[in-house]
Amino acid sequence: MNRLSAFSGGVALLSLASLLFVQTQPLPSVENTVPSRVLLTWSGDPSTTATVTWRTNSATPSSLAQIAVASADPRFIATATQTVAEAQTVSLAEGGTATYHTAQFQTLKPDTRYSYRVGDGTTWSEWFDFKTASAESKPFTFIYFGDAQNDVKSMWSRVIRQAQRDAPYADFMLHAGDLINRAEVDAEWADWFYAGGWLHSTIPSIAVPGNHEYASGKLSRLWQPQFQYPRNGVPGLEDTNYYIDFQGTRIISLNSNERTEEQAAWLEKTLAETKTNWTILTFHHPMYSTAKGRDNVKLRDLWLPIILKHKVDLVLQGHDHSYGRMNLPSGTNEKKGVTHFVVSVSGPKMYELGDDAKTRMTNPAENTQLYQIITVTPTMLKYRAHTATGKVYDEFTVEK
Repeated sequence: MNRLSAFSGGVALLSLASLLFVQTQPLPSVENTVPSRVLLTWSGDPSTTATVTWRTNSATPSSLAQIAVASADPRFIATATQTVAEAQTVSLAEGGTATYHTAQFQTLKPDTRYSYRVGDGTTWSEWFDFKTASAESKPFTFIYFGDAQNDVKSMWSRVIRQAQRDAPYADFMLHAGDLINRAEVDAEWADWFYAGGWLHSTIPSIAVPGNHEYASGKLSRLWQPQFQYPRNGVPGLEDTNYYIDFQGTRIISLNSNERTEEQAAWLEKTLAETKTNWTILTFHHPMYSTAKGRDNVKLRDLWLPIILKHKVDLVLQGHDHSYGRMNLPSGTNEKKGVTHFVVSVSGPKMYELGDDAKTRMTNPAENTQLYQIITVTPTMLKYRAHTATGKVYDEFTVEK
């Protein structure tokens, strides 16, 4: 062998050894610190605050969020202020852990568009835009979803995306429970975030837990790290029982899975103190069931008299995997009105309609995926239920 051949062979062996060394060494994974599952909510006044949660696959050296008034000039980033977020490590049911982060944006300007991003100071998300609520009673629009629950990535994704096409400037989304099927299965939560994509990061979500957010009688360990809401409900039901006042409307969220008697007393007091022009309630188990063989008698006996007494305008529910609307007289002799109770489903799991729904409810439907677009003004509430293909299925208007 000549010198050149020996040298070439040595280089080849060295290159092969180097390649094997590189392949066997653990490389630092940027993916572990990339923010994912970014979710916008409120835990304070929607006109002056916002809350964002996100997740990383591993702990990060710091947990930060930056925010600035949005501008077409990309130099807006120079005006961004930085907030230190809280981080918590959560053990996953499948094994391993994930880190969840929560940042609170305070002293924001009402009715103002902002841009924000989250990260650790080195690895950042993209910039997301959102708008704070007005401090006054002004028109707004939101999207309501009944149970997503099953096949969320493949089948619910088309519903939330069609809803966004029909309401591109929605102020928030409302989820009436059973967002996923198995409370502790992290992959199902991943599918829920995948289906909504960037919408979760730019349109705030109001959510209540359904029975499928519970496992062995306990709320999913992944609920609270993801969903942050005002701590103004029954103590011990934080982030599942609360109210939010949004541009002249009080939106009240109840947890129909536990401590329902305590919530009845809280609801009575909260409604008695409500001064907004409109009141909307949301919870999972319906006052009147649409599905065959289902009836929540105890819950109805507890909550319905309070709801009707205080003339709640609209009640948004899930659980029964079919559609129906019940309109009941409400209020007192001095002040009467109508309360509209809606049960809906946005995912693909379907139940057969019950006889009661067929005979007593307005526009009942089975085997139909739906979403609802609701517009509220100081004097009018307009409700439209759309099928997954965008067709208007049911609608009504209430005027005050």
